Amino acid sequence: MPMTTTSTKPTLVVIVGPTGSGKTAVSIELARRLGAPIISTDSRQMYQGMAIGTAQPTPEELAAATHYFIADRPITSPLSAGAYEREALALLDRLFTTHPTVIAVGGSGLYVDALCRGFDALPTANEELRASLSQRLSEEGLESLTEELHRLDPAYWEVVDRANPARVMRALEVCLTSGRPYSEQRSGEEAERPFRVVKIGVDMPREVLYDRINRRVDMMIEAGLEAEARALWPHKELNALQTVGYKEMFDYFEGRCTLAEAVELIKRNTRRYAKRQLTWFRRDPSTYWISPTEIEKAIRIIQTI
Repeated sequence: MPMTTTSTKPTLVVIVGPTGSGKTAVSIELARRLGAPIISTDSRQMYQGMAIGTAQPTPEELAAATHYFIADRPITSPLSAGAYEREALALLDRLFTTHPTVIAVGGSGLYVDALCRGFDALPTANEELRASLSQRLSEEGLESLTEELHRLDPAYWEVVDRANPARVMRALEVCLTSGRPYSEQRSGEEAERPFRVVKIGVDMPREVLYDRINRRVDMMIEAGLEAEARALWPHKELNALQTVGYKEMFDYFEGRCTLAEAVELIKRNTRRYAKRQLTWFRRDPSTYWISPTEIEKAIRIIQTI
């Protein structure tokens, strides 16, 4: 029998935290206890053919609860954060007609913010600027663009996925088009939602998290990450593949490093990404933090706030 809360509004329970922290397991146990479906707020798990590298839920985990935005579109059909907001809100409208509670889980801070707070209307770059940045990316590399972003907007540079060209270029577009830092134009004003949001962060001691990340990368290699990446290699320019785990493998395929070096780079870059995720999520004081084993604490939070 699904548990309900005292609120008259439906409840969106948002599970956030760094990669490797156990968010998926927490979300599935909460879904089982609350009789709730799960929607992903991961900007990569929605794509087909990327199951290993994005740590999509296993078939057993998918069978344990109804999931949405998991491997439901090809990599050639990108979904921006703004478009995700529209799709996810329409889905929630349907799900809340039959479920008082829905679980959202993922580590993509921009997509979490789009869902919970709304996506700010930011200036659109002209095609000339976009082409210029693309040319610089090709000729000078991503590091040149990230250095400029650091100069123009050090606050956003601190939290952005600096290995993701699309995110870096978009922030630069806004800075250069408006003459103001991107971070200042993210209004901080929450859009009104017809549901209440309960945010629960999953974390653990840093050394434990980093060890889990290292071991998970080893498991991905054993599960066939190299073969998965080879199948995706012809599409390496797509935004969906500007992702830790694939980019390092592509460098290995193209002779820029050995397989062993690629694996170590994946571990290092994943640890760095986890650190940036924590910086992003900890800026929200409304988030209640738990360890991955504190399911009872999470239930109490959901039912009492």
